[in-house]
Amino acid sequence: MEIRQLENFIVVCKELHFTRAAEKLGISQPTLSQQIRALEDELDVPLFDRVGKKIRMTQAGALLLEHSIQMLRQLQNAQDSIAEFRSGQRGTLSIGALPSDMDYRITSLLVQFHAEFPKVKLKVVSSTDVLSQVLDNEVDIGIALTSAPDERLVQLPLSREEYVLVVSSKHEWADRESIPIQDLRRVQTVMFPEGFTGRDLIDNWSRKHGFTVETMMETASVTSIIRLVRANIGGTLIPYPLIQAMGDQEMRCIPIENDPPSRSFEIVYRADRFLGSPAQAFIRQTIDFFKNEPPVV
Repeated sequence: MEIRQLENFIVVCKELHFTRAAEKLGISQPTLSQQIRALEDELDVPLFDRVGKKIRMTQAGALLLEHSIQMLRQLQNAQDSIAEFRSGQRGTLSIGALPSDMDYRITSLLVQFHAEFPKVKLKVVSSTDVLSQVLDNEVDIGIALTSAPDERLVQLPLSREEYVLVVSSKHEWADRESIPIQDLRRVQTVMFPEGFTGRDLIDNWSRKHGFTVETMMETASVTSIIRLVRANIGGTLIPYPLIQAMGDQEMRCIPIENDPPSRSFEIVYRADRFLGSPAQAFIRQTIDFFKNEPPVV
């Protein structure tokens, strides 16, 4: 049983189609089929049921897939560890983060990391599903909304953030020092579309208080939301640290009284993933970064 065989086996399991898998691997379909048959002969058990052109994994195939992924991950961990030892902390570190927070908040964190590890290539990937990126090994570390405990992950809490009402300095409520929850019934807003994490959080929170936030416009871009609010189309509800990071003097932040909506962040990585000193330093810097962000005033 060879590493290449297992790598090709995993691709067949994902595609469940020999021709597509062979195309993805850049080898011929007969060569791939021969490799899988060799595995089956060695293990003395069928790994796939073949029904015409369709295939599906057998129970033995599912077991081999689980162990193959673990073996290849351990091999990658060993290679990463040795590469760090040989290169003097070179290499690549990939980070998954929410789009708006990546755009406006963590630039200074990236600058700080580069100053300490100038030879490490840092890759930041924007995603609304950071946990899946981490679990699928698409990124090394994720900065994600707090989720339920998962034994596959190490989950370190970062911060809890309250949302505020953000309006233009020209808005009729711009001089308010705070706003009762029920007054939000009367404000027209610019928000993310339904189905976006931030919008769902606000909708669930407002329903708990017996109303629905009225939206005048919806857009998937936080930059567009801010421009529309600045143009006094309506207000919006955004986490306070995010609007603070934008540093826009034409915007006003109005705290919500008593029970404002909030979200919590965590930094996550796979429990079975090797993390070198650059990755460990990034985690420490990220915890310090979120700890030192300004509270709502």
